[in-house]
Amino acid sequence: MRALGLLVDTLAVYRLTKLVNDDVILDDVRNKLLDRFPPEETKIGNLITCPWCVSVYAGGAVALARTVAPRQWNVLAQALAFSTVTGLVAEKM
Repeated sequence: MRALGLLVDTLAVYRLTKLVNDDVILDDVRNKLLDRFPPEETKIGNLITCPWCVSVYAGGAVALARTVAPRQWNVLAQALAFSTVTGLVAEKM
């Protein structure tokens, strides 16, 4: 993999992790899962709320997508990477 592809995929993993852990758009899904699997009481709940854990799953999904559907993944990965950079810049302003 080229350096640029690795950078794009890394930014995509970061964005996917933020999406699962923090973004409002997934609040309903995340809250339903956390109601069913409280992090204090279950390992599944802890895995859902742990950004390190989610990033491993996101990284695996990215590696799989890059292998199975590289063209389609490249478009989505670029969009996620752009979103990451935009979000990080917006937080600093």
